[in-house]
Amino acid sequence: MKTNKRRAFLQKTGIIAASTAFAPNALWAATNAQKDKLGVALVGLGYYSTDLLAPALQLTKNCELKAIVTGSPEKIPVWQEKYNIADKNVYSYDTFDDIAKNDEIDVIYIVLPPSMHAEYVIKAANLGKHVWCEKPMAPSVAECEAMIKACNDNKVKLAIGYRCQHDPNIQAYMKAAKDKTFGKVDMVTSAAGYFDGRTDHWKQKKALGGGAMGDMGVYAIQGARLATGEEPISVLAQTFTNRPEIYHEVEETAMFQLEFPSGARAACHTSFGISMNYLKINYEKGWLQMEPHSSYNGNKGVMSNGTEINFPIENQQARQMDDDAAAIMNKTELMVPGEEGLRDIRVVEAVYKSAAANNLIKI
Repeated sequence: MKTNKRRAFLQKTGIIAASTAFAPNALWAATNAQKDKLGVALVGLGYYSTDLLAPALQLTKNCELKAIVTGSPEKIPVWQEKYNIADKNVYSYDTFDDIAKNDEIDVIYIVLPPSMHAEYVIKAANLGKHVWCEKPMAPSVAECEAMIKACNDNKVKLAIGYRCQHDPNIQAYMKAAKDKTFGKVDMVTSAAGYFDGRTDHWKQKKALGGGAMGDMGVYAIQGARLATGEEPISVLAQTFTNRPEIYHEVEETAMFQLEFPSGARAACHTSFGISMNYLKINYEKGWLQMEPHSSYNGNKGVMSNGTEINFPIENQQARQMDDDAAAIMNKTELMVPGEEGLRDIRVVEAVYKSAAANNLIKI
């Protein structure tokens, strides 16, 4: 569907309407018995839900696909036949609020353009359901904070879909930072990007939360943050485009330098016009290199002492959802809560401010 037609359809069905406040569904929370698996409702049936999340849910042990929310009626019979979804578990955006009455649904997974994340995360939380939200968490810090508050107020958990942090290969370089395997970090180089040939997609629309920084840039940011185990304190950034006929509303490429409290520095790159996926960490007494470091599968690396980083993982999305479901069922801390998504968006906002001012920005 063309973007302008899609937007008109979404407006008609109410997806872009202002969020309506609802009282928490306390009855659901009080009566919901412990389950062997949590029921998940996918909101938005685009590429990521269709090609990655729905298949991954067939591999999970702690959760299962129970419901769908879509504004595309033609997709419904296909999903019902493929995943055996009952009629009562099929929702439109107009009937979204009825999910509150459905005991089969424990988690609502928001898989919409970023500009819609805050509205639907808040709606889901107000229905008394736990919420998983795809990255980027939201276009602004203010929206991220509102999402966290809504989930806290309604006593439901909010997880951000950072599949990489659930990957043991990424956890290996996080551990190296925590254990100071090679001493303190001196320099990080982190890059995440791909060549996107599309010309009319939400990633190229400012109003829908597009731009390389939010989509791929969070991987570059996380590479630096997780490699150092610290939060950046300043950024110096530049954004540009080589295809202004396509990227005239948002940036195609961004380059930015981060400074950390320990004195570590990071050079980060992200793009929709350049393919790159690597992480290099220089320590006092060695180095660690990952390439790729944020792919869907096959992340691998090596340390200067010869240690290889190549842990097997069947499916990142399945591991992510199983981990998050287990945290909900066991009432333990999430690996990637809303606060983690907020940390990245603080940096994204600072990158934009720095690029606009052509100056160093304190975070």
